[in-house]
Amino acid sequence: MGFKQLWLVIERDLRMFVQYRFMLIMRGIWFTAQVALFGLVVNRLVQEAVPDYFHYYVAGVTIITLYSTAMFIGYDIFEEAEHGVFEYLLTLPVSRRELVLGRSIGGGLRTFIYIGPLLLVVLFILGVSNPLYLLVAVASLFLFAFGVSGMSITIAVAMKSGDKYDILIGVLDALIVRLSTTMYPTLYMQRAAPAYATIANFNPLTYAADLFRWGTGVESTLQFSPLIGVLALFVFFFSFTFVGVVFYERRLEGGSWQ
Repeated sequence: MGFKQLWLVIERDLRMFVQYRFMLIMRGIWFTAQVALFGLVVNRLVQEAVPDYFHYYVAGVTIITLYSTAMFIGYDIFEEAEHGVFEYLLTLPVSRRELVLGRSIGGGLRTFIYIGPLLLVVLFILGVSNPLYLLVAVASLFLFAFGVSGMSITIAVAMKSGDKYDILIGVLDALIVRLSTTMYPTLYMQRAAPAYATIANFNPLTYAADLFRWGTGVESTLQFSPLIGVLALFVFFFSFTFVGVVFYERRLEGGSWQ
């Protein structure tokens, strides 16, 4: 696998990210509203049950934003298919494996470029109790972002329909975000709906959110060890990158999107 070819794919996806200016601006407004309005209001409603819910929620919204931004790359694939760019990419001296891996990494990198300023604001709000823990947490978020990009690519290539992809992503967003600890502490999920808490324990958003809270000091302890959390996100990243490679090689054989 050539590093130069891989970097060209990554660089191209980084440049393409600019086309989502309106969506990115709206996502930034959504993030601000969630933190400044919803977070503060809900914190006052539940502060007796969860004394530091505002910080808990801010960390969770950060992971939700990271997740939704990394999913954008799937829309790139459909836009390229509509304009015939997809077939052109397959004629370049870049293997499908390099194309999938490069796009997964590129999707993760551009997500962090976008969320970087928001992350600085969040760290200012939450504070940092242990820089080493924070470093581990941020490294795990890279794996999470790359994994989500790989998942988006895998779903896009498997479905080959922009409308179906859009609907499925909406359903996934409603389920995968809410069946995690991004917004709800596990303790209260167990009391209200034990089945939901069980599902949340296997959700990659849960590992990402809890590791980030642990890294910033919002939570002093984890339900799992940090090593287990990082390994879980690594498996998530590796699995969807591998599946994406397989789908490109098997479903796109012959160089056509249809």
